[in-house]
Amino acid sequence: MCGFLEGAYQTAALLEKQPGTIFTMGDDAQINGTADEYNNCYAPTWGRQLDRTRPSPGNHDYQSGGGAYYNYFGSRAGPSGLGYYSYTIGAWRVYALNSEIPSQNGSPQAEWLREELATNRSHCTMAYWHRPLFSSGRIGNNADMRDLWRLLNEYDVDVVVNGHDHFYERFAPQDAEGQPDPDSGIREFIVGTGGAPLSGIATVKPNSEIRANTWGIIVFSLSLTGYEWKFVPAGNSPFSDAGSASCH
Repeated sequence: MCGFLEGAYQTAALLEKQPGTIFTMGDDAQINGTADEYNNCYAPTWGRQLDRTRPSPGNHDYQSGGGAYYNYFGSRAGPSGLGYYSYTIGAWRVYALNSEIPSQNGSPQAEWLREELATNRSHCTMAYWHRPLFSSGRIGNNADMRDLWRLLNEYDVDVVVNGHDHFYERFAPQDAEGQPDPDSGIREFIVGTGGAPLSGIATVKPNSEIRANTWGIIVFSLSLTGYEWKFVPAGNSPFSDAGSASCH
């Protein structure tokens, strides 16, 4: 039942050294998102930081209907059954979204997001969800996320963080069509490295700046006008990635 605990324990140990809010990009309880998996697999690893965790759901969390995900995280996951919500960290507005339900133009999630973005304008904004629009991993791009990206780009969102493919990748700022846009594009990170078996890199996509097949976590330091990122590898991996950027 808990076949992926070695990596999860390693990355959970990294969390204990980092202060602040923790967020997840889905597939929190592999493989079927059951209550047993949450209680016996997630709880003894990343669940040790439950009180400061703001999750988002993935396809494996919905394998059993999603009920165990909402029951385990409770109000930390936003309104039960929706899987999308927003909150504030310092000067930043943060949006946890749900790639496992409709997000195209006209969907309830997209309409909610548009209203939120219009009402809560912020100089710096981040969004995260499970399935990435762009990925050099074995699963690859998820074109059904394009409308969501366009909406975020319209309101000057700075950073998107995703999971799904089990590796690490950082992209240069780009638009929804994958065209470089250093001035107003969104920078995407894929951090599917929490402990499940790593899946490696397939076809490197345009604008991909760096990739790695290793477990680890990403740490963001958010300021009034920008952000710093640092990928912290688990175990004895020599890989690291760090940098900084200004908000739009």
